[in-house]
Formats: sequence, structure tokens, C-alpha cells
Amino acid sequence: MNFAFLPFLLLLGWVVGIFLNYLADVLPRTRRLSVPHCHQCNEKISLVDFFLLRKCIHCGSTRTNRTRIIQSLSVALIPVIFFFPPERFGFWLTLPYFLYFALVFIMDVEHRVVLYEMVGAGILLGIPMGIYWNGWLNTIIGGVAGFGIMFVLYYFGVLFNRWMSKRRGEEIEEVALGFGDVNLSGVLGLILGWPKIAISLFFSIVAGGVFSGLYLLGSLLARRYRPFTAIPYAPFLVIVAVVLFYLA
Repeated sequence: MNFAFLPFLLLLGWVVGIFLNYLADVLPRTRRLSVPHCHQCNEKISLVDFFLLRKCIHCGSTRTNRTRIIQSLSVALIPVIFFFPPERFGFWLTLPYFLYFALVFIMDVEHRVVLYEMVGAGILLGIPMGIYWNGWLNTIIGGVAGFGIMFVLYYFGVLFNRWMSKRRGEEIEEVALGFGDVNLSGVLGLILGWPKIAISLFFSIVAGGVFSGLYLLGSLLARRYRPFTAIPYAPFLVIVAVVLFYLA
């Protein structure tokens, strides 16, 4: 293990954190690459100030907690991934996919959305990886299966919401799965291929169910329970996908 690369990896982690924070700030807002804005006063932030995590020169507000968390995690995790990459792919081939997973994770937790732009980028990333990892046939089957399985679950969720809305006499807007989760499962199906996508969806559903149960229990104990609270599902999908990069 050559630690001479560590200063470079720490710098790379800083740049990666800036990149993730930039995309997480601008994509949900504008759906394209654009100038970052202050989350408080909505004024433009210079790229230098953004890179150095400076306060807003217009209103003096500091960066969000998410910015600091992502920046710190990136600096810490990039060296870990470099020294312990998935054996099949190595660090440099793995990095774009882990960055994609991280960005999907961040935006779904913060904004409860998987953007169509992210889905398109995932397809472009997923097809070459899928063919390299699984061959073209299993890549296609994986993409169709990932989308199809989650679409069925999504549709059952819609039907359940309609039934509950009629029973309660009020509209229930929250759904267990969003259509972005369906699209993301299709992307993961292309990347993981068949049958790994089936394994991924199974453990993602289990992990999501366990987390939901613990969240429900905690809400009840804290007397803050609200029925039909939406929980972001994409994080479970990408966490299991990362694990499969190492194990499959």
C-alpha cells in the first residue's frame, strides 16, 4: 500500500466533494450546469468562493450542513476506495459509477427526486459497464427486469394509495415508490445485469423495509408519527449496488 499517493488522493477527494455539491445544488434547481446560487439570498456565488466554501458575500450565510458533510466524506472516502477498490474494476473504472450513485443518493435524500437527466446519464454510463461486466444480453435483460419489477411494485403502490384515499375520504399524495425509483432500477439493471439486479432489488426492498420499521418505531416512541410519510428509496438501491460491485 503506497501512501505516497495520499496527498493527491486527499486533494482529489476535495475536488470530488466540490463537484458533488455543485451538481447537487444546481441540477435540482435548473436541470443543467449553471452558476451556483446562495441557498439563503439566491444571489450568484463565484466559482472560487464555491470551491473554497466561503460565506456568501451578499448575505453572509455559511454553506449548508450537507455541503460540509459531503466535502468531509469525499476527502475521507476517496483514499479508502483507492486503496480498497472493487477487485474486478479497480479505482479509476469504479470512480464514475460511485460518484453517480453518490449524487443520486444526495438528491433523493434532500429533494426526494431522481431527475430524468440523472436517468439519462445513468443509461449512458450503464450500458458500457453492463456489457463489460455481463455481456450485452444480460445487460438488456437486467435493464428490462429492473424497470419492470419496480414498475409493478410502483403500480401496486398507486392502487393501494387510491384504495386508502377512498377509505379515508381524503387524497393521499405520498407514495411508497416514486417513478424515479422505477427509472433508477432500470439504470441499475443495465449496470448490474441479470440476475444481479434481482438480487439487488430483493436486498434493497428488505433494507428499505427494515429502515421504515425502525423509523416508524422511533416516530411512535417520540410521538411524532405521521401516517404515509415518504421515505427516499434510492439510497437503498445504490447502497446495495455498491456492495455488489465488491461482492458479485
